[in-house]
Amino acid sequence: MTKEIISTTAAPQAIGPYSQAVKVGNLLFCSGQIPIDPVTGQLVTGDIQTQTRRVLDNIKGLLEAAGSSLDKVVKATVFIKDMNQFVTINEIYATYFTANPPARSLVEVARLPKDVDIEIEVIALCE
Repeated sequence: MTKEIISTTAAPQAIGPYSQAVKVGNLLFCSGQIPIDPVTGQLVTGDIQTQTRRVLDNIKGLLEAAGSSLDKVVKATVFIKDMNQFVTINEIYATYFTANPPARSLVEVARLPKDVDIEIEVIALCE
């Protein structure tokens, strides 16, 4: 199987030595997305709802650039800085994964890149 690097302007550019996503066979491995606006390159600040929406919109853009979609996500890993925001994050997350949601892990961490409050990475099926 070959490894195909996926790159798009629909998600923030990598801020380190990694790819936005990598496709191998019919699987797409998306790097963690944080709340950076892909158009401006600026960090999106504000409440956790705003940050979560930006992260999930970034993921959606990356998936679509690779020929996939949110409904093809099979596994999501969510990293948050404050477990007290769990319920609020779930409310936003549920609006993006409305039917047959993927398997998911959610963990509280001490710190995330650029000191954001949330980061999400996914694995999805891809044509």
